[in-house]
Amino acid sequence: MGIAVAAPSAVADVIRARRSVRHYRPDPVPASLLHEVTDLALEAPSSFNLQGRSIVTVANERGLKALTDATGGQPHPQEAPVMLVFVAESAAAGEDRGDVWDAARRSGAWSEQFAAASPVNARLFQEDLQARGLAREYAIKDAMIVASFLMIAAAAAGLVTSPMNGWDEDAVKAAIGIADRDDLHIALLMPLGYPAEERVHPGRRDRALTCFSETYGR
Repeated sequence: MGIAVAAPSAVADVIRARRSVRHYRPDPVPASLLHEVTDLALEAPSSFNLQGRSIVTVANERGLKALTDATGGQPHPQEAPVMLVFVAESAAAGEDRGDVWDAARRSGAWSEQFAAASPVNARLFQEDLQARGLAREYAIKDAMIVASFLMIAAAAAGLVTSPMNGWDEDAVKAAIGIADRDDLHIALLMPLGYPAEERVHPGRRDRALTCFSETYGR
């Protein structure tokens, strides 16, 4: 059974109730639920709809141990039943994305003219990014949007997460089998599971300090 579509007020409640949780119960996440929340996360938008970002789910003992080592022994991968690794693909425009263009044609989302021009336009855009040293940055942005979607989808499903800092990218890449791929980058690590602690909302700064109109700081 899929997650029911929430009313706007329910979405707001989920966002406000979501907390980053550091300690997890060992209870496994049902495969169907893991499939659902990752599917929802992959609904996130991406540049040119290239979808140059992936999620690697790690649940086996060896993989979790490798991610524990890659994070300096932090508790999340030691306790959570699932670790999610968000991978950014900076060379996506140079790969075969025929499935993307064909799906857009079939659904009527894109005109034939737009779909036909997209492979060349996307490649030229990415070549320009690479020339300016920005290809990795743009790919990371797409992957981070997916991660944000997943946190909300997980919270709506009764699961908890915590976006992680403090990990070694080379070690994480080795743990998921992409140590030799310079075109793939680690955007984020995130544990997923059921909470073994209750986290209280720490509060947010007054919006007058962080939300401005027209120009920054005014």
